[in-house]
Amino acid sequence: MKEIPSLWSPAFVLVVSCGLAYFLAIGTLLPTVPKFVQQRLGGGSVGVGVAVGAFSFGAVVLRPFVGRLGDRLGRKILIVGGALIVAIAYAAVHLATSLPALVATRLLAGAGEAAFFVGAGTMATDLAPAERRGEAVSYWSVAVYGGLALGPVLGEKVLAGGNFGRIWTLSAALTLGAAVLGTFTRETHRATAEERASSDAASTILYRPAVGPGVVLFLGMIGLAGFAEFVPLYVHEIGMEDSATVLLTYGLLILALRLAGAKVPDRLGPRVTGTLATGLSALGLVVMGLVATPLGLYGGTVIFAVGMSQLYPAILLLAFDGVPVSERSAAMGTVSSFFDAASGLGAIALGGVAAITSHRGSFIAGGVMCLAALALLRRVAPSRERLVATT
Repeated sequence: MKEIPSLWSPAFVLVVSCGLAYFLAIGTLLPTVPKFVQQRLGGGSVGVGVAVGAFSFGAVVLRPFVGRLGDRLGRKILIVGGALIVAIAYAAVHLATSLPALVATRLLAGAGEAAFFVGAGTMATDLAPAERRGEAVSYWSVAVYGGLALGPVLGEKVLAGGNFGRIWTLSAALTLGAAVLGTFTRETHRATAEERASSDAASTILYRPAVGPGVVLFLGMIGLAGFAEFVPLYVHEIGMEDSATVLLTYGLLILALRLAGAKVPDRLGPRVTGTLATGLSALGLVVMGLVATPLGLYGGTVIFAVGMSQLYPAILLLAFDGVPVSERSAAMGTVSSFFDAASGLGAIALGGVAAITSHRGSFIAGGVMCLAALALLRRVAPSRERLVATT
């Protein structure tokens, strides 16, 4: 029986640790930027939306371009350069005395985010044996979600007393630390002249083989945008005081299931794993929408978390299937741009549904989008038998 190579090399641990430090910094600003806009810059809800959204806008626009850059120049330059750009942007917030100035720093940080995420995420998969690539994606996403989950808690603690300057300093220091860690990473691939000449990645803005998986991820993630946006408002309609325990339940389940189920995508394959992920995500959202009680919300949240825990690893594994190492950053850039687009456009689309129907209607609409993702997945994902035959 063939022995599967180990995943936990020092190089893999280093890039995951680098990601954890980076996303911890990103997380510290999630609850503090809206407060800064309202309390220090005098902005309203629109100003908060513009300031928060500028970060994602900068990232989603540049991801496909930095993906091609990562294939040509290597992953390491994206990790170090991206983290340094974000560190500079966060340090510059000390000088932001108006909303336009803050938005400028957020756009710059978004550009750095595009580079770092593509570089580090691609390197993590490069370092994994082919048989454990889905497992590597799961552990990498734990670093991402772990940082985004713990960062807000750290940010609230540091912000106690209203000293925003300490938050900017902390976030800049963490991203600078990620850049320092990045300098010790080992380059996994840099394109040769032959690869540059023959690469399909440079023929279009989006990397074509990853577009199908990207659209599946986009449709599947729309429900998450609605969940995060409307659960804090919906809980009051069913007699709950706040959404903290619901959101905490979701976050802890995602982290636990990513760790416990890290090997699932490799064992079942992206088609089966993605089918279960999109199906359970749809079921969870529909339960939330149809059962207007705290029990319905908690039950739907648990089912939804089980599905969402495997969606990203399954789709990324699908996007990398058959992609040469010389084009893997381009694939990562394309897929992750659909991820960002779902966060922004999904919130807008489901916001319109909620305005016409209700918050419960937005949950059901998110479930319908997950079913659409499931239908598309069955078309773009080859079965395990086909994969074996083509291999």
